[in-house]
Parts: sequence; structure tokens; C-alpha cells
Amino acid sequence: MSSLQIDTLAYSSRLRQLPPEHKLLFAIVLLIITYVAQIPVQLAIAGWISVWTVIYAGIPTLVYLRLLSITIAFWLTSLPALVMSGIDLPHLQTIQTDAWAGFRWGDYYLYLSHQGVQQAAELGARAIASTACIYFVILTIPFTEILSVLRRIGCPTLLTELMMMMYRFIFVLLKTARELWTAQQSRSGYRTRTLWMKSLGLLIGQLLRRTLENYRQVSLTLNSRGFTGDFRVCHSRQYKLSKRYGFEALFGCTLLVMLTGWHYVTGI
Repeated sequence: MSSLQIDTLAYSSRLRQLPPEHKLLFAIVLLIITYVAQIPVQLAIAGWISVWTVIYAGIPTLVYLRLLSITIAFWLTSLPALVMSGIDLPHLQTIQTDAWAGFRWGDYYLYLSHQGVQQAAELGARAIASTACIYFVILTIPFTEILSVLRRIGCPTLLTELMMMMYRFIFVLLKTARELWTAQQSRSGYRTRTLWMKSLGLLIGQLLRRTLENYRQVSLTLNSRGFTGDFRVCHSRQYKLSKRYGFEALFGCTLLVMLTGWHYVTGI
């Protein structure tokens, strides 16, 4: 998804009228709770913030699920390394309580680890909940408003300018890579292993060249317009407070904190 599509969704969000500071604070609080909470609370956070993003903000469900599937795909690729373990046959007795199932492979015993499954579940729940909070921010707050909030709280100007440039060039890089890959695919550039390696090398080289050229063009454009090292964006939009959303956010966060604390106190 391009930066233009993300910004379009953020600008057309139904939560656009809410102050960006409040939405950022809401997402940050949920991220902190996600870090210290257990799996049930993390899944509750993922579901709740998804309701805010899809239903309250009006982000298309398919778009949101496609974005969220990226995190799930990365988590699935890491599952074998997390849930599978191995040990020498002489030490097999030491993992009897941790092994669910396994098989012998030469002088080693490979097994499905109970601790690994638990770790994978915790990692998956935390990753999905954290990603859902981040998507809430980028899909409901335009990036220029995020930078404006950072400036108001005292973030160095140099850092905010670098963030803006990085935000732009990440999507420029992805777009250029997609165009080059499509052109190579149309010419059967990945038909064999040899062609695959050659096409990949050409893609990386052309990607670097075009990215540097794009950067040079942006620098010349900024200098020709009298750029002084500070991007200034005018915000004329008036934000409105919502008692309903404010009460729901406060009540929900309080409930999540209580559930997290109850778990640590009772150990359940």
C-alpha cells in the first residue's frame, strides 16, 4: 500500500475530527498495557482497537485485514523455530515434562516444546495487539499531524524532518522496486536460478540508482523553493472533543489495567 493510499484513509477517517494528541495517547496507553499484559488481555486489546479502526474510523475491513496479515505471516514463518527444539539422546530424560511429541533423528531427538508453544502464543498475541495499535495511529492520523504533535511536545526539528523524509522515501523505494520487478517478470527474468540471481542483482543496482536520483531531484526542488531546513505545514482544521469516545477510551483502558493487575495478584 502506498503512502498516498494510507494518507487518503487517514484524512477520510470518521475519527478525523478528534484531536490527534488524544488518539496518540490512547494508542500509546494500549501499547504499554499490551507490553505488560497476558494473552487474553492482549487479544482483547487487538479486538477492541480493531473495532475503533474498522467500525468507528470507517477503514475498509479488507484493507485492514490485509495489513494485519503481514504481521501474522511473519509470526507464522517464525513458528517452527519457536515451537521445535532438539536435544542429544543421552539427555532425553531432562525434557520429558517439556516435550509434547517428537522423533529421533540420528543422535538427536527433535520435539514439540510445551514452553516453545507458550512462547509462540505470547509472541503472536503481543505482535498482533501492538500492530493493531500502530495501524490505528497511521490509519486515523495523517503523518503531518503526527509530526506536528511531536514538534509541540518538544521533539527536535531535525528528527521530525528526518522522519518525514524517511516516510516518503520508504514508499518511493517500495514503488520503484515493484515497478522494476514487474518489468523483469514480464521478460521472464526469474525463469531459472541463474536468471533469478542475475535479475535480483540488476534490480538492487537499479533500485539504488533510481532512489539516489529521486533524492537528488527532491533536494533540487527544495533548494529552488528556498528551503531553509524546516518543513512547515499549515493546519487550519478545528478539532472537536467527543465525550462518548473519551468515556469509552477511559473506561476501556481502566478495565484493561484492572484485568492485568488482577492477573498479577491472583496468578491466573
